[in-house]
Amino acid sequence: MGRCGRLENTMNFKKLERIAKGFANHRRLAILDLLHSQPELSVDEIASSLNVNFKTASEHIRRLAQAGLVLKRYEGNFVRHKVSPQGLSILKFLRILE
Repeated sequence: MGRCGRLENTMNFKKLERIAKGFANHRRLAILDLLHSQPELSVDEIASSLNVNFKTASEHIRRLAQAGLVLKRYEGNFVRHKVSPQGLSILKFLRILE
């Protein structure tokens, strides 16, 4: 494998690392699971459902979105969240590990 092949693998590993870090937290997993069963929730609704404060929920959702596991949809002053196709794949993978 030449230098270019190693560079491509490094880029793929970095992308995989970002995804893994995105769901490597019990709260984030709970948010993914909640959004899978109840899509289109706001941060307030997520925080209330999981009994966490707004700031905590917001930060975890931000990290999930950065990893590409949650999609945001803007609706006036509200932002609605749902699991992305990649997030759904992660949930399926994790259920295999249970």
